[in-house]
Amino acid sequence: MRAYPAMWAGLVLVVVVLVASVGEGEAAGLPRFAEAPEYRNGEGCPAPVAGAGVCDPGLVHVAMTLDAHYLRGSMAAIYSLLKHASCPESIFFHFMAADGGGAPELGELRTALAASFPSLRFEIYPFRADAVTGLISASVRAALDAPLNYARNHLADLLPKCVPRAIYLDSDVLAVDDVRRLWETRLPAAAVVAAPEYCHANFSRYFTDAFWSDPKLGESVFAGRRRAPCYFNTGVMVIDLRRWRVGQYRRRIELWMELQKEKRIYELGSLPPFLLVFSGEVEAVDHRWNQHGLGGDNILGSCRPLHKGPVSLMHWSGKGKPWDRLDAGRPCPLDYTWKSYDLYIADGDSSSASAPSRSASSSWTLPAAW
Repeated sequence: MRAYPAMWAGLVLVVVVLVASVGEGEAAGLPRFAEAPEYRNGEGCPAPVAGAGVCDPGLVHVAMTLDAHYLRGSMAAIYSLLKHASCPESIFFHFMAADGGGAPELGELRTALAASFPSLRFEIYPFRADAVTGLISASVRAALDAPLNYARNHLADLLPKCVPRAIYLDSDVLAVDDVRRLWETRLPAAAVVAAPEYCHANFSRYFTDAFWSDPKLGESVFAGRRRAPCYFNTGVMVIDLRRWRVGQYRRRIELWMELQKEKRIYELGSLPPFLLVFSGEVEAVDHRWNQHGLGGDNILGSCRPLHKGPVSLMHWSGKGKPWDRLDAGRPCPLDYTWKSYDLYIADGDSSSASAPSRSASSSWTLPAAW
């Protein structure tokens, strides 16, 4: 086929137009987000230590994963944490993002965060999939097999050694309370992880019959622990990073993952190894800090209400994510609460912000109907 100069010139023009269509300051390939309101520290907040940076002892450290698919959820979570914090400028965010393999460039993610939160104190840590791919076994839902789900196991290796503890949060959460209250959770000497526990849940269902029938596994795994093992959700945890490193807990988790490759002892991705290592040793946190399951079940993603009791953090764990249901025109009632923190700018939307008003109020109450 002959290549006519005019045809090539036209093709070049099309490419130039497409490249130019990416808005200035936008992260190519990522959704667009509005700039969030600015929130400042109030009275009584710790004064920053000059030159201390991330090692400042007055900081609250929050760790999350960051990727393109859940970025909309992450942005809403960050916004909610800042809005309801008594000392928002004292929160330091640690983001773990996939490095390579078709994932967004870390610079693109950094640009997107800085555009929506110009004063945000944060760092992004590259996480390579090959650190865990050889350990991952197929689970009941493909989304649970993503290597980034296992990045929380590497927190103590990725974060600076001067960071004493971190609050780990999933990307599908919404804070409606001051996160410093969770940060100040007491961790006794025997505990490495603090999290809300759910002892009414059927703990046995998180493991296979092969696990419970093996005399070297089953009940004997949890013998001698501080308390009877209970289910806890790993999407909200306070982790003592120093004790984690000393106790080599990443390696303990990986040993269970290696056994899973030999003998299938669970079905649910990254959760069961945490249960095997920490159940019975977790320091219990009030349930208000993880009103989980709002994403519904893992098959249908059906609507679920809040649990009884007060609410400090809402968690859309499960298949259904609020942004997906809202976009599909089939939201659950609680998804409208999440929407009030959504910074996403849809294609064709010329508005500069989808965020609520720039009020610095951090008060939040449930509607009377709830």
